[in-house]
Amino acid sequence: MAKVVFAMNQSLDGYVDHTAFAPGPVLFRHFIEHVRELTGSVYGRRMYEVMRIWDEDLPEWGAEERDFAAAWRRQPKWVVSRSLKSVGPNATLVSDDIEAVIRGLKDRLVGEIDAAGPDLARSLTDLGLIDEYRLYLHPVVLGRGKPFFAGPRPSLRLVTSDPIGEDVFRLTYVPA
Repeated sequence: MAKVVFAMNQSLDGYVDHTAFAPGPVLFRHFIEHVRELTGSVYGRRMYEVMRIWDEDLPEWGAEERDFAAAWRRQPKWVVSRSLKSVGPNATLVSDDIEAVIRGLKDRLVGEIDAAGPDLARSLTDLGLIDEYRLYLHPVVLGRGKPFFAGPRPSLRLVTSDPIGEDVFRLTYVPA
């Protein structure tokens, strides 16, 4: 049985913003290895549109970016959206009955399925489908933006905390 994990970079004041802070080399290598090991990813529309940059290599990319892109392209993706009409390579559009689709993936697959995007995570949390939350805590204060938890924070229990690189801590929680 697969488990669904919601993991994102977060500021000290609880916001996610991929343009406000980028992962350093150690954290980026961590994400490359993480994506290589995933069974797949479930994206909300907005997060999927952000991640589509990895569909094609850009000339200015170095080896690390190419490694991440290759790992991202290989994994299956499910994109939850009622407004999109199509999705890119190795992706499946999910427009109806998200609960049945995600429960089916959890039952049918083995490994870890990444849930990407706070709004999607809120829907999956409300349905009781997230097995683990990973907050990659960065030492920055944004003061505004999209909160990690798009709705009320669920009751959680901290199970691990570990440093990733010099200044990021990964906090891992499970539903309490």
